[in-house]
Amino acid sequence: MNEFWYLTSVIAVLAGVTFFTRVLPFVLLYKVADHPLLTHLGRFLPAMVMVLLVVYSFKNDAAISLEFAPEMGCLLLVAALHLAFRQSLLSIVGGTAIYMVLVQMGLG
Repeated sequence: MNEFWYLTSVIAVLAGVTFFTRVLPFVLLYKVADHPLLTHLGRFLPAMVMVLLVVYSFKNDAAISLEFAPEMGCLLLVAALHLAFRQSLLSIVGGTAIYMVLVQMGLG
């Protein structure tokens, strides 16, 4: 088997497995989609995951260190953009862009 067909088959299998794991919860839980617990999780879980990601990303930074300032500034920028415009994409892109500028300038 040459390298092209090997890589193609690996990509096809991985794509199939990824698709299957994404579809499986919808197939298995279609009868209980309106259950109050699932509604509650669907409403609050994304925010909880974001809080966990923020806490994890700041876990090694000291709050009094100047190295902490760019990350905190970008976090505050993302929060301000989201509160002002209620556009998730704008908030994410704005915070990421400013952070990348700061990193390229050697401040992040």
